[in-house]
Amino acid sequence: MMTDIQTEWSSLTIACAGNVLTVACHGGSVRAGWHVDRKTGTPFTPEQQKALFPTRIALCHSELSEALEGDRKDLMDDHLPHRKMAEVELADAVIRIFDLAGAMNYDLGAAIVEKLAYNAQRADHKIEARQAAGGKTY
Repeated sequence: MMTDIQTEWSSLTIACAGNVLTVACHGGSVRAGWHVDRKTGTPFTPEQQKALFPTRIALCHSELSEALEGDRKDLMDDHLPHRKMAEVELADAVIRIFDLAGAMNYDLGAAIVEKLAYNAQRADHKIEARQAAGGKTY
């Protein structure tokens, strides 16, 4: 049985898009020097990448907090003044997430496909369940 997301987009397209974003975001960060020791220029080992995981998660959080603040104050972005700050900070969060996925050698594209399919089948994600007493409001 095809899920709603699979009828709209193929799983292969979604997986490929995720992997293209991983290559683009992680590649850009590598080229900018974010994955090397600042003092020696030596690329981080897999162990060092793993040790940096909590820091990188915190940086993702900070981008989301900046998006919230931009939305709360209805601000335009400082660097891309034709765009809302919330929009640009969400883009920053996605860039950081895909960079992290690349650093950790995660197949985020395939994980997104699987999670979308799983969520499409979840009873607690259906409108009927959300409208029921005790249902999720958000």
